[in-house]
Amino acid sequence: PRSMGDVKGVAFALWAPNARRVSVVGPFNHWDGRVHPMQQYGPGGYWELFIPHLEPGEGYAFELEDRQGQLLPIKADPCAQRLEAPSRAMAFVEGPSSHRWQDEAWMNDRHLRHRHTDPISIYEVHAGSWRRRPDGRFLSYRELADELVPYVADLGFTHVQFLPLSEHPFYASWGYQPLGLFAPTNRYGSPDDLRELVDRFHRAGIGVLLDWVPAHFPEDPHGLAAFDGTHLYEHADPRKGRHMDWGTLIYNYGRTEVQNFLIANALSWLERFHIDGLRVDAVASMLYLDYSRRHGQWVPNAYGGRENLEAVAFLQRLNALVYATHPGTFTVAEESTA
Repeated sequence: PRSMGDVKGVAFALWAPNARRVSVVGPFNHWDGRVHPMQQYGPGGYWELFIPHLEPGEGYAFELEDRQGQLLPIKADPCAQRLEAPSRAMAFVEGPSSHRWQDEAWMNDRHLRHRHTDPISIYEVHAGSWRRRPDGRFLSYRELADELVPYVADLGFTHVQFLPLSEHPFYASWGYQPLGLFAPTNRYGSPDDLRELVDRFHRAGIGVLLDWVPAHFPEDPHGLAAFDGTHLYEHADPRKGRHMDWGTLIYNYGRTEVQNFLIANALSWLERFHIDGLRVDAVASMLYLDYSRRHGQWVPNAYGGRENLEAVAFLQRLNALVYATHPGTFTVAEESTA
């Protein structure tokens, strides 16, 4: 949301360099892509549009035509801060947060709690299955604040670690196939409800870690796959761009815009939600080009080796920016290959 002069509305922007047309669609224009076409801005493949009189809470998505003018599946905003749950194409315009943080004491001192010499004990939890109501309903973020915070504190843990909270279409993936990296899943409440949960943990002296998934993404048609009719976020070569085990797609870490997208997401969790650390999922699958692949199913790097040099550089840059911009936070690599 923003104002252009005296007119309030919503500004939209999208990276789709190979699209012939991009439009903002939603209930406000009856999902008609002819009503609000976007304009190209600069040489980088960015599109933008200001729509007056729209307000927070309005649903929207993007309609794209590929280079040949063929209409693509409706696409969800890759940077949406709130998505329909379970994750579909429609996002919601998110207004400014109304949450007032009360965790100053924790934030000021957490660097002292995260020294390498200090012991930590982590309680790992999946928000949707830790506890349910008798009718099977999920606990909301605020109900988790009432019940999970004292539970973890009573057990003496120093940190809680949530399985991925980014919006995901397939609940049984436990969040490990995310499709809305910037959007906390709507299953348990709003972004401000999540802020209240983190705030309550911090006020109880407990740090909050989050599983973060930059290793792959699902192929759902409203997601990042073939986003503008080309392999924009993923590698075109399936020997580099597809996970053999999980049926998912691998980010092109060598593309600057893709790196920026992922790193911006990591930093946004630390900034917007006061997350104290990121547990990076499936790092081994990122580091090795031959991960779970037989001979002939992978492409060596420029030196003939099996290391994914682009992913290594991405992780190095990620760490440099996390530690530089958010002192007191930390990252953890999941190592599953023994």
